Amino acid sequence: MIERIFPATAPTPRGPYSPAVRAGDFIYVSGQGPVDPTTDKLSPGDISHQTRLVLSNIKRILESCGAAMQDVVKCSVFLKEGAEFPAMNAVYAEFFGENRPARTTVICGFVADIRVEIDCVAYKPLR
Repeated sequence: MIERIFPATAPTPRGPYSPAVRAGDFIYVSGQGPVDPTTDKLSPGDISHQTRLVLSNIKRILESCGAAMQDVVKCSVFLKEGAEFPAMNAVYAEFFGENRPARTTVICGFVADIRVEIDCVAYKPLR
């Protein structure tokens, strides 16, 4: 079974994709940028602000699927600047604590004021 999920509490997708897709016991969350879900607009700011907003959006999406941050098994992090890794990592640790998923971090270019984008895969068996 494949279910495409469009949570009311998450930012509106900026393209032809689903915010999340459940495929069996796995939930794939599309890359989330620093979009404020209340205004549905990009929220510029420093890397800590943007990382906190991105991970809060991921948390909202997971919760709408009946999952939580501790169910995340893999994240991909995309950063605009490599020098911002320590600040991103500090906020990231706040959200995951001891429940550390596997992770890949890539330095890449972004348009506008985006400093970070994160996607993830979670494992939450259907019951």
